[in-house]
Amino acid sequence: MTDTRPISPPARGRIAATFVVVLSAASAILVSTMAMRPQTPTLPGAIKAYRFGRIWTGDRVISNGTIVVTGDRITSIGTGLSVPADAEVVDLRPLTALPGLIDAHTHMTYGWDGAPGTTPLKQGQRTPAERMQLAAANARKTLETGVTTVRDLGAGGGLDITMRDEIAAGRIVGPRMFVAGQGISAGRGGGAPDAAAMQKTTEARLATAADWVKVYASRGSYQSVDTTQTITYEELKAIVDTAHAKGRKVAIHSYGASGVKDAVRAGGDSVEHGIELDDETIAEMAKRGTVWVPTVDHNRYYVDAKDEFQFAAETIPPLLAYIDKNLESVRRAFRGGVRIAMGSDAVYSMFGQNTRELGWFVKAGMTPEQALRTATTIGADLLGMSKELGRLSVGAFADIVAVDGDPLRNIETLFTGVRWVVKNGVVVLKK
Repeated sequence: MTDTRPISPPARGRIAATFVVVLSAASAILVSTMAMRPQTPTLPGAIKAYRFGRIWTGDRVISNGTIVVTGDRITSIGTGLSVPADAEVVDLRPLTALPGLIDAHTHMTYGWDGAPGTTPLKQGQRTPAERMQLAAANARKTLETGVTTVRDLGAGGGLDITMRDEIAAGRIVGPRMFVAGQGISAGRGGGAPDAAAMQKTTEARLATAADWVKVYASRGSYQSVDTTQTITYEELKAIVDTAHAKGRKVAIHSYGASGVKDAVRAGGDSVEHGIELDDETIAEMAKRGTVWVPTVDHNRYYVDAKDEFQFAAETIPPLLAYIDKNLESVRRAFRGGVRIAMGSDAVYSMFGQNTRELGWFVKAGMTPEQALRTATTIGADLLGMSKELGRLSVGAFADIVAVDGDPLRNIETLFTGVRWVVKNGVVVLKK
């Protein structure tokens, strides 16, 4: 499977206008993005051999190892390899190599330029081209954290679909994207639950070129920690069954315990956020293999960025309390065998902090290696890309992160120590 996703015929008409607008800006974005960090193109069939002090493949550690890359794939990995005579040898010792990381929850098209008199939530109207320029900056910052793949869970106007395809075509430099387009939410003003209506809405989402279906099943966003469930179990079941029948996976946003329970019972592939998970829900998640993306760190970000957002002082204590509850649920879920994936929920000025979620996982009782798996092997499994992503292995995409230090001993070295990033065999960052 390749990471090039052509736009399906039903989607072309819907996003054509946005695509035409952003294409005119795409070349300029590419030039400016590439100028910020050296880019080394890899020709088809070109061979490179990367040497590292240690390599963590996602499963094991190789000391003084070499990774041989041909084009966009890994062709051999190990110690004492016979390197092809025509290979370009890149000696990155004593750095540690990791698989390209996966951020399972972002909003790449939520950009902010920090202009005086504005806040992230009060920017006025922007054109699609302007939004794409800001999104390209988010993409660059994301790559600098070692994240080479993201699952983007919510954008308007098909902009995430366009961005995904522009990155795949090489016109914008950024992480590989799996996108959800516009999310499904309950209608404003309430009304009686209507599973048939939710099925119809889901069918409309499935007619786009999005990779996932995103559902907002509760309140809670930004400074609000309201956990009120807004979509019923029956409606969630209708959404999930409709999407699964078409081979599409479903990510369900739910802050509260009841919404998480119903999301799991309905068969959601992943649950986003969530606090106060009860033992029954944890057991059911472990049994079903439901992936939980707790996004603990995104509320830390809102606390730290409160002045940027101009959040009222009284909104901060509930955010801090939510973090504590969220972290305790992670402890219990991890002990209960739930599969947990790293998701930053990065928006606006949070890009570049994508991997700080891993620090919370270590606080919750994971070893650094177990935390790294949430951003590699588990994320790849969630995306259905376990052979291509999340592991340094023969046949996988050549997504390689080189880190100064050993994140297997100290996860925090990953937050500041990324020195070299290769995506699809192309160098996208070197410091």
